[in-house]
Amino acid sequence: MDLVTLPPCSRRLDGMPQEQVLSVPQATSDPSVLKISSTFLISTPIKTEQDILEKSMPEDDPNSNSEVNGGVELKKGPRWGPQHKGAQELANLYSSGKRSQEVICVWLCISLMLLNLYLIVRHFHFERISIVIMAALCGILTADFGSGLVHWAADTWGSVDLPIIGKNFLRPFREHHIDPTSITRHDFIETNGDNFMIAIPILGKLAYNFLSRTQAEIQQEFAFSAYLFLCSIFVAMTNQIHKWSHTYWGLPKWVILMQDYHIMLPRRHHRIHHVAPHETYFCITTGWLNWPLEKIRFWTCLENVIEYTTGCRPRDDDMKWAQKSQ
Repeated sequence: MDLVTLPPCSRRLDGMPQEQVLSVPQATSDPSVLKISSTFLISTPIKTEQDILEKSMPEDDPNSNSEVNGGVELKKGPRWGPQHKGAQELANLYSSGKRSQEVICVWLCISLMLLNLYLIVRHFHFERISIVIMAALCGILTADFGSGLVHWAADTWGSVDLPIIGKNFLRPFREHHIDPTSITRHDFIETNGDNFMIAIPILGKLAYNFLSRTQAEIQQEFAFSAYLFLCSIFVAMTNQIHKWSHTYWGLPKWVILMQDYHIMLPRRHHRIHHVAPHETYFCITTGWLNWPLEKIRFWTCLENVIEYTTGCRPRDDDMKWAQKSQ
């Protein structure tokens, strides 16, 4: 898949002091640049083709944003990418303790995956194949919605300064918006540690059920067990799929094929989320639920209710980090 060259994006213009607002260059009139593969833009309720052209980050070259408007260098430093001051500060908050937690979670989760896979296969009867297919579909949809809910909550609310969860769990979300390609430089442990942690309780309970119940009870609940197992697999792999959606070279052919057929999160589809101010398309397992949730303005309604009842403004902390300069 060819990567479309996109101009630098306008970062967080709403609510910024006027002196911090950076002008956005006009999109080029070159037809080869303006022609975007529109499979992910059809019927998009909020983001237009012009939005994507003007505001998406050029992820293949995250440092190119240091020059805009005909080569005029930004005096306050790059607006995103690994050289952004906020991105560097956030990356430095990744601690050895956090790394240890991720290592433990990855290995424990993989062990539980293998144990449950063995137990599922052991109790599987071929006539139940239709149940497994339905369980897989429901598991994908549940994982996709769950990924959106967690992604939305972590993107929109809270602060890196919060005890425990701030530096350990909210920090990667703040870093990702101002250095979206950082995820492609993370190894398997850092990429997947937190998602594997989420899957551990589900897999642990599932293994306990298999080992403590009778054969008749296992068969009676087999459909739900298959659903929980497959859902946990999709949950665990969500951030790896997310990483692939930001990777524009070196992907295995089978991953590209699954992205092209939208079996997993496509690269161009996910770029809608990275149009400032990152307020839409939060689901990152397959992205199947992004359009219907946006159509009913699901996230916007939740934000309005929370802001009305608490007075907290969505994405305040995210904006603070995006506005940091050298």
